[in-house]
Amino acid sequence: MAHGDLSDAEWLLIGKLLPAERGRKSRPAQDNRQYLNGMLHVLRVGCPWRHMQERYGKWNSVYVRFRRWAAQGVWDALLALSSRAEKRQIMQPSLP
Repeated sequence: MAHGDLSDAEWLLIGKLLPAERGRKSRPAQDNRQYLNGMLHVLRVGCPWRHMQERYGKWNSVYVRFRRWAAQGVWDALLALSSRAEKRQIMQPSLP
């Protein structure tokens, strides 16, 4: 796991919200976690998709999945989850 990649605890929360990917007969789908880490890397550092680090997979495959998830509302669901978690933290009383 590289700096900035999702931790196991973060993945447990987020992974179940991502749609299962089906590969073609000759090419199985790649790991959602690897691709999501690549997407977050591009968004975090602001590099073009073509300059994404190779350890996240082929840049075009990661980009296509990013666009597909956007069309399917996956990013909206992740934002809603994040917002609910933040509200829960704010509403919990602080312990001395």
